[in-house]
Amino acid sequence: MLCAGAMLLATLSLAAQTPKEEYQRRYNQLVQRVGLSGLGVETLLQHWEADYPDDTDMLEAKFGCFFQKSASPKVIQLSQDRYLGREPLIPYTDSTGVKQNYFEDTEYDDDLFSTATQALDKAISLSPKRLDYRLAKVSALTAYEKESPDMAMQSLKGLIDYHYATKPEWVYPGIEKVDGDTFNALIQEHCFTFFKIGSPQSQEAFRALSETMLQFNPDEPLFLDNIGSYYLVCKGDSKKALKYYNKVLKKHPDDLTAIQNCIILARKEKNLKLEKKYLPMMIKYAPEEKDRTSAEMRLRSISGKK
Repeated sequence: MLCAGAMLLATLSLAAQTPKEEYQRRYNQLVQRVGLSGLGVETLLQHWEADYPDDTDMLEAKFGCFFQKSASPKVIQLSQDRYLGREPLIPYTDSTGVKQNYFEDTEYDDDLFSTATQALDKAISLSPKRLDYRLAKVSALTAYEKESPDMAMQSLKGLIDYHYATKPEWVYPGIEKVDGDTFNALIQEHCFTFFKIGSPQSQEAFRALSETMLQFNPDEPLFLDNIGSYYLVCKGDSKKALKYYNKVLKKHPDDLTAIQNCIILARKEKNLKLEKKYLPMMIKYAPEEKDRTSAEMRLRSISGKK
């Protein structure tokens, strides 16, 4: 009798469920009106999760809601010229000549952030081939950690190891097929983010991430260029930087990043001979006419030609 009663309750509960498609429709309409974490979104997600706890669309929506809820914008005062790769919102120097620049920043509530990432972790466990979920977590961790992206870096290393060990058929909405070049380009976006943040810790993460990718792609110009830029910009070591750029140009003579950075390096060192070596490459391979023309004029100028 008890068993029959339990079965009846389960049947009634199932019958009371709202279809998943209806939850998605309501969610889309609500978000259009109030945003990812606006009034009513969390309540809708609670009902959606009660009916479909393993629905990855719900978990993705929950991540978006709680990640946005966790973030609070603020303004901070620092003596440095840049913060997280950004210019000051209000540059200011006091009467003693000390810089007191004001920057936009974001503070995160730990509990709400944890709720957001836990939802994303569950979505990843249910759909391990959804690459966008994994990279969304990296982006969230990078935003949360700011100048010290340690957890973001570890998450990326784990992703790279998983990618090369299992060679999954990744799914990424908006991308028909995630091939090797696409995966490299997506990782490069995070390399650039670390580089742009500009702190010593993020610069080391930029180097380490690039070197990790080079372990699996020793001749990949994207990451060789990165190491060149690490030595040129972060360490001020032109000699080591040039070594990496030349390694790229040996196999990829049309690599514009390497060519441009070699010219920048030569000008920084006031080495006209070196600049004359790379300007013809710019003239030959630059896709924009204005860049080719500028290189031609510069070459004529330093060669003493009219």
